[in-house]
Amino acid sequence: MSEEFFVIKGGNKLSGEIEVRGSKNAAFPVLVSSLLTNEDCIIDNLPLVEDVFRLLEIFESMKVKVEWIGKRKVRINSKNMDPNKMNKDLVLKFRGSVLLFGAILARFKKVSLPQPGGCIIGVRPINAHLDAFSQLGATIKEDKKKFTIKASDKIKDNVVILDELSVTATTNITLYASLINEEITIKVADADYQNQELAKVLKKMGVSIKGVGCHTLKIKGKNKLKGFKHNLMYDPTEAGTFIIMALVTKGDILIKNVEYQFLEYTIKKLEDCGAKLEIIKRNNRLVDVKVIPVKQMKIKKIQALPFPGFPPDLLSVIGVLATQTKGATLIHDPLYEGRLKYMEGLTKMGADIFLSDPHRAIVTGVKKLYGADMGSFDLRGGASLIIAGLIAEGKTVIRNIYQVDRGYERLEERLKKLGANIERAIK
Repeated sequence: MSEEFFVIKGGNKLSGEIEVRGSKNAAFPVLVSSLLTNEDCIIDNLPLVEDVFRLLEIFESMKVKVEWIGKRKVRINSKNMDPNKMNKDLVLKFRGSVLLFGAILARFKKVSLPQPGGCIIGVRPINAHLDAFSQLGATIKEDKKKFTIKASDKIKDNVVILDELSVTATTNITLYASLINEEITIKVADADYQNQELAKVLKKMGVSIKGVGCHTLKIKGKNKLKGFKHNLMYDPTEAGTFIIMALVTKGDILIKNVEYQFLEYTIKKLEDCGAKLEIIKRNNRLVDVKVIPVKQMKIKKIQALPFPGFPPDLLSVIGVLATQTKGATLIHDPLYEGRLKYMEGLTKMGADIFLSDPHRAIVTGVKKLYGADMGSFDLRGGASLIIAGLIAEGKTVIRNIYQVDRGYERLEERLKKLGANIERAIK
């Protein structure tokens, strides 16, 4: 069986422009919302990444019509959808498939799915999802291979209090509530970009949503929803990755299509630590960010926080930046005990890292990293090791790059345009 991997020779000066693509994490709820209606739904600006392809394959396995009408544009019609035909092996490949629970339960009043797969960043149970569905009166059965949820004929309680501030649990209950002709209140709701983007689409479909961007949502659905046309937002995580990459490599780089409102805290935090960033306004929503090389940065502490705090998905690339800054940096992910696993790769490259516990690490800045041969445990960790390879002395090999392809579109081609020496190889 052939294996694809990246080969990187570090030390090249990076400069130029790089464009951010459509948001992978926002694509999931927008695509899944198309399952709530029998009418055509058209979605543009999709990122051409493996997780999006897998989700659309799941759709097609359920007899949902998926038609590519442009390079990044699809038309979806789920009038003939049959959940019993679903290819459940694909569900096991990525975490985004968890959103099928809410949409299928809303439309068919019953859903049976295995535990979704995804990155190896720690235990990611769906207890918060199941608890929320049960608060609305659903009955849940679990065996070794799957969860089966049946909706109640009558809503048990119109107020759902989520067990944790979960992005995908908020999305699932929002999707489910959208076909209920009663007002449902979600408390302890996530307010990040994925759910704000979903709200925009559901409003086009005829759903009333109040409190978007806050931690309490009020949703009034309808028994029948309209189709929609939507241009997907750009990816804040990818934008943040490129900004931090430019800081790590001391590159003179312009990052285009940045959704500023979702990176405002991150940009401020980086500037507080010594980064020099020029924000070039384009319209009310998008900016371009010019990263100007600086000699020295100092980061005392970075902790992942719910929106509008520091994004958990950027914690991995911050770890690489910390290896090139002055003094010690405390990196803390309160949620996932496997998020810091990528640091094993950084240590192999010569980084000075002390793992306090599975959630916290102290990174002390070093002058040099050295090339190494490593695997990629998860999507964001894989991106961080690529960035480390760009500054390392010698050759770096990154394996299991399917993890990176899940969320970054042809990353090596885009980095080569900036001057990086990176190749995709097959063995």
